[in-house]
Amino acid sequence: MTAIPAVGDRIRLIHMLEDPDPIPAGSFGTVRAIHPHHGWTQIEVDWDNGRQLMLSLPDDVIEVLGPANIQS
Repeated sequence: MTAIPAVGDRIRLIHMLEDPDPIPAGSFGTVRAIHPHHGWTQIEVDWDNGRQLMLSLPDDVIEVLGPANIQS
C-alpha cells in the first residue's frame, strides 16, 4: 500500500491508471492538501510540470520523498 504523504511533502508518481490525461510516470510534485475519505484518500498536488491534478490513493501509486526544502 502507498504511504499517505503529509502536506508539503515531495512525491514522485509511480503510476496513475484511471485518468484519461494522466501525469507522466516519474513526475515530481509537492502535496498541497489531503482529503481522507472512507477507504481512499484524495491528494491535491502541484506538479513540477505546472499541472495541478489530484491523486486518488490507493489507485494511484506514489513514492513519498519527504518534506520540501523551504527557501526564504
